[in-house]
Amino acid sequence: MADFHQNGLITTLHRLGDRPIEALEAELRAFGERRAMSLILPCLYSELEGDALPHIVEELAKVDYLDEIIIGLDAADATQFAHAHAFFERLGQHYRVLWNDGPRLQALYDRLDAEGLAPERPGKGANVWNCMGYFLASGRGRVLAMHDCDIKTYNRDLLARLFYPMVHPNFTYKFAKGYYARVADGGINGRVARLFVTPLVRALMTAVGEMEYLRYMDSFRYPLSGECAMTASVAESIRIPSDWGLEIGILAEVHRNYTPNAICQVDIADAYDHKHQPVSDHEADTGLAKMSADIAKALYRKLATYGVVLTPETIRTIKAVYLRNALDSVERFYFDAQINGLGYDRHQEEKTVEVFVEAIIKAGEQYVANPMEVPFMPTWNRVRAAFPNFLADFHAAVEADHAEALAARGG
Repeated sequence: MADFHQNGLITTLHRLGDRPIEALEAELRAFGERRAMSLILPCLYSELEGDALPHIVEELAKVDYLDEIIIGLDAADATQFAHAHAFFERLGQHYRVLWNDGPRLQALYDRLDAEGLAPERPGKGANVWNCMGYFLASGRGRVLAMHDCDIKTYNRDLLARLFYPMVHPNFTYKFAKGYYARVADGGINGRVARLFVTPLVRALMTAVGEMEYLRYMDSFRYPLSGECAMTASVAESIRIPSDWGLEIGILAEVHRNYTPNAICQVDIADAYDHKHQPVSDHEADTGLAKMSADIAKALYRKLATYGVVLTPETIRTIKAVYLRNALDSVERFYFDAQINGLGYDRHQEEKTVEVFVEAIIKAGEQYVANPMEVPFMPTWNRVRAAFPNFLADFHAAVEADHAEALAARGG
């Protein structure tokens, strides 16, 4: 059984028993009559060829309370789009595949680019942003959820628990963040959250002082989870980061627009595992090194909006406090692993901390050199202000791709 503590600024919804999935889904079917639910699946074409996504689709085919499933497809040519479109037909629900590299959507992105509103780079952030735009354009759902497509331990209970606090008529949440213990294959995973984000947030509290934003960030059990749910009003009003700071950036945007009482985190899985990033000891622009540097810059930028001035001296202080915090965390997780009979490589963990220390310094240097960098895509409210008919054109383009794919295989 999980703990039952409510600590931090946001509500934590625990997994305190083994409630049957059938009971959850029966309630969600009833709730969905008044609050239609949409699911976003951002994916790469290559994930269709792995083991995780076919199983995810198999589980989702059993879900009957969703109003639509929106798949954002990246890195696909015409033949691969046709294959992906047929692949997702097995869902048996209303679905649309956004062919992000296709000519129709690319023509729309060119219109945005002319006004400086297009995503600067492809990637998960741009994919999520596109899917949110289509969610708003279709108008079918009032609440959306998203999760990754590389979850090896997926079952539909995850989705039900993620949606539940957003659609229950007695709940008033605008945003829900999923969390879980990152334990799989006899070891503890989640290195970036365990050894980087939490120790860094606490180092920032020491270096720049107690701030409500930092206490808010420290309230999340797993701030880097790719699973969250939100209302349509949240989706249209937040900016989406285009780099590895996606999850941290979304939390910061929700904090900017809503009070902690409108935000919760929910335990969505007993076991969770997905594809892991390489540590990349000597490559600062790949793997965990790149991810951690982008996350650090996202935190630095947010602090600047509260008037915090970060200098090279401040960054060095942050690094020193972080290193002490991170090494303490390594020791605590070693003890945690021991009592639970889990494997734990302290040497590799401390090597990973060394990579993160370099990322803190590198991110600080990049931020100080270019504090005006804003790797955010605009809100969909701004896009509509610039192009009043854009969402209608977006919807039409996706529908045209869908009809063409159906016709090609005689559907």
